Amino acid sequence: MAEKCRRDFCINCRRETEYRLQKKDIRKNIRDKDYTFGITVAVCEACGEEMSIPGLVDKNVQEIDEQYRAAEGIVSVEDIKKLMKIYTIGKAPLSLALGFGEVTIPRYLEGQLPSKEYSQIVREGLSSPAFMKQKLMENREKLTSAAYKKAMASADSVESLFSVSYKMRGVITYVFERLEEVTPLMLQKLLYFIQGIYSALYGRPIFAEECRAWLHGPVYSEVYDMFRDFKYNPIDDARFALLEGTEDVLTADEKHVADLVVNTFGMYGGKTLEKITHNEEPWREARRGYGDGIPSSELLSKERIMKYYTAVNQKYRIDTEDGLKTYIRDMLDKAS
Repeated sequence: MAEKCRRDFCINCRRETEYRLQKKDIRKNIRDKDYTFGITVAVCEACGEEMSIPGLVDKNVQEIDEQYRAAEGIVSVEDIKKLMKIYTIGKAPLSLALGFGEVTIPRYLEGQLPSKEYSQIVREGLSSPAFMKQKLMENREKLTSAAYKKAMASADSVESLFSVSYKMRGVITYVFERLEEVTPLMLQKLLYFIQGIYSALYGRPIFAEECRAWLHGPVYSEVYDMFRDFKYNPIDDARFALLEGTEDVLTADEKHVADLVVNTFGMYGGKTLEKITHNEEPWREARRGYGDGIPSSELLSKERIMKYYTAVNQKYRIDTEDGLKTYIRDMLDKAS
């Protein structure tokens, strides 16, 4: 789609004119193979000719590079940087860990194109922490002890992302895509509300994980283990680069419910959401017999959660944001 009008000097009109940025297909022959690339061009609104705009040539070079890499299955510089960030490893140690020459990754970061074989190795590292751990162990003698231990610890941490179901990973990724700051406590409660509301509206749970009634409200223990190091701080996790695209496993109905929760419960902090769950019947029933401050880990069954939110839906119409907002206000009034 063409962008809004801007102004610059048109050498054909010999004056400043409005122009629009739009896409244009060009053909290039690279190593005796023909390619069609879509690049951005500036078109004068007065004469219809292409204009030379500052920065556009660099943008075209980047566009062609990205499309060529995609067509040939070659990883991008950003993919390599992502691998370094996820496994907290430098460029030279990463080269050695993957079985490359020590200067290979530094050269790739400077723009040299990787081979398809080496691209596949980088791609495997991005998709499988088990593969990365194998590579680290194979090339342990080439790395310093500090670099090896740090990268291996990161790989162990990354594996925890795969301890939950693909639906749970999809919901977590979607929540983080929609909200700027989420603490572990807040995430736990949002997952609980999404599970409850989805099951009430569609008659089945959205993910398979079991919920537990802990002292501070409903908790999914596998998710707690994933992010426990962040404590009460917002989660800022390089490992999420491995989850990019996993939100696509969610159906339109699942995303609709996640949006309902994010747009209502997502307006509150973790402690406020905790207060709401403490006044809901499933958690209160599971905690019966436990004194204040006494830890618990009783099961909050998916069936019990569904039953409760089905009743809430009948009273509040929680398939709408207005209904959920009314429910939240009533629960907070009850907690005060």
